[in-house]
Amino acid sequence: MIRWSIRESDTMDEILEDAPGKKVLLLGNDAVVRGALESGIRVAATYPGTPSSEIGNTFQRISKEAGIYFEFSINEKVAFEVAAAAAVAGVRSFAFMKHVGLNVASDAFMTLAYTGVRGGFVVLSADDPSCHSSQNEQDNRYFAKMSSVPMLEPATPEEARSMMHYAFDISERFGMPVLLRTTTRMNHVRGVVTYDAVPEISSERVHFERDPSRFVTVPANARTRHLEILKLIPLMKEESEVSPYNKVVVPSTANLYGKRIGFITSGVAFNYLMETLESVEFGMEARVLKLGMTSPLPEEAIAEFCREQDEIIIVEELEPYLEEAVKIVCKELGIGTPVLGKRDSHFPREFEFNPDIVARGIASILEGEGMNVPDLTIGSFEWKDLPTPPRPPVLCPGCPHRATYFAVKRATKGKAVYPTDIGCYTLGIAPPQSTGDLLICMGSSVGSAGGLSRIVDEPVIAFIGDSTFFHSGIPPLINAVHSGHKFVLNIMDNATTAMTGHQPHPGLPMDGMGGIANAINIEKLCRGIGVEFIKVIDPLKVKETQKAFEEALEHDGVSVIITRSVCALLWDRELRKRGRSRLKYTVYQEKCKKCNACTKTFACPAFYKIGEEHYIDPGLCLGCGVCEQVCPFGAMGPLEE
Repeated sequence: MIRWSIRESDTMDEILEDAPGKKVLLLGNDAVVRGALESGIRVAATYPGTPSSEIGNTFQRISKEAGIYFEFSINEKVAFEVAAAAAVAGVRSFAFMKHVGLNVASDAFMTLAYTGVRGGFVVLSADDPSCHSSQNEQDNRYFAKMSSVPMLEPATPEEARSMMHYAFDISERFGMPVLLRTTTRMNHVRGVVTYDAVPEISSERVHFERDPSRFVTVPANARTRHLEILKLIPLMKEESEVSPYNKVVVPSTANLYGKRIGFITSGVAFNYLMETLESVEFGMEARVLKLGMTSPLPEEAIAEFCREQDEIIIVEELEPYLEEAVKIVCKELGIGTPVLGKRDSHFPREFEFNPDIVARGIASILEGEGMNVPDLTIGSFEWKDLPTPPRPPVLCPGCPHRATYFAVKRATKGKAVYPTDIGCYTLGIAPPQSTGDLLICMGSSVGSAGGLSRIVDEPVIAFIGDSTFFHSGIPPLINAVHSGHKFVLNIMDNATTAMTGHQPHPGLPMDGMGGIANAINIEKLCRGIGVEFIKVIDPLKVKETQKAFEEALEHDGVSVIITRSVCALLWDRELRKRGRSRLKYTVYQEKCKKCNACTKTFACPAFYKIGEEHYIDPGLCLGCGVCEQVCPFGAMGPLEE
């Protein structure tokens, strides 16, 4: 069994150094952590989710030494509530999550805008244009508009660091939570940041000042609090007008004699725009209004900027959030400057941008007006679609999930419906596993399995990981037992939150700060809910796993199969720490019948062929031993060294 621990270090972590003026190359997510430390936070909480995962990993590493409380909460709503409560009590707090995580926390988020906070409270939403690791690419800027909370959008790691200071400042001045909206490229880019001082964090407990009329949102209080928000909006707009993060930037290649084109942009899109304008000579007089505080928008600054231009081009990723707002400002103030962007189909509403996409958008506008467009070359890349070789994600060699899916397919002969969930095991949708038929959101496999079981004539087998089960799989399982649904739930327990970087969860004896924690027993929890059929098996034992699923399918009601085997990467890492390595497997060529059963039905990434000969790459093999059970002719086995 893996012993969860964090190694102590005799040297201070660089991110904790109290060294004002020091310049350090930091990942965007680490710059966020540094800004939070410099702002004097005392509480931070999250549920891990890419592209925000490294923020939690860094807090896990440094929280004890920093003197702050940090936790990986059971889900984003709980993380938000933990940090928000601390802010209501009067201390600076930070909650962070990926964009779909804010959906989970949105109930609490929308109401906290009504109650407000006493200590500074920043909520980071890490959006994911192009769905690099997400089930959608929603634009969470609309959460700020819907809730009326201030919002900031950093374009660089240095801005992310300094914006944390500003965010906590305006949060306390207005008594409101502040939304810091990042995107994947900002989270995962590296840039130079300049350190500010790190204050000493007080460990003294604070006295909670009771104010039920503000913080208990029964309808009568909520109505009053809504009026308070409406009073704050004009004040927050005044702040936006003078915010240092809303400014006009002149590209170094600005042509002072062409048509005056004004660009309005925010976040990472600003970087793409500046790279484009400084790499391509469009023959225009260009000015850029860079917006860092995008809720409330600085309407007066926008109006003044638009009046000075012959044309306005909006450059922003995903939805036309800025474009629609700028058009409203111009319409209401009688400004006739044309505003162009996504709604005119010059820029796409889907996926993230790059300099080529920005150049195309600008070119399409200029061409439509009869202006000369130069040969579009951005840096060393020509303006054209470059073919990208496909590289689909796959389950790792030795992954216990692959063995589970193999056994399930044998047990069902492929004739079943497979609702699946968010995690590494989602990759079971790919052939030859092909065990994913429906995926909506975290925990949805259990809820949707109940609905399917009432409608379809095939058996239903739902898949969910251990971390996702704790996150949002428990309520739908309670519902299934109570409602008398009939399906098999496979809880795939690999002892970690694997897909986001191996963070702990409530089923493990370690908390977010590396301390000993109470591990919640999954089978006892299921039994307490009322599940009658529960089996815990090692999925690397294929025949036993297949038999367990066959028995579960015969049970009249909800049955739970817990396939328990540590993540192959964690196990391999632990062996390496101990100076050991896993047993490697090979193909005995004299026994191989070239039937392709291994590649067609199991498809471990360590398998490969040269002509008709099958091989196992010893550099990839992690020694799970399932291949030996898969081959019908006994042609695979341990490699004797």
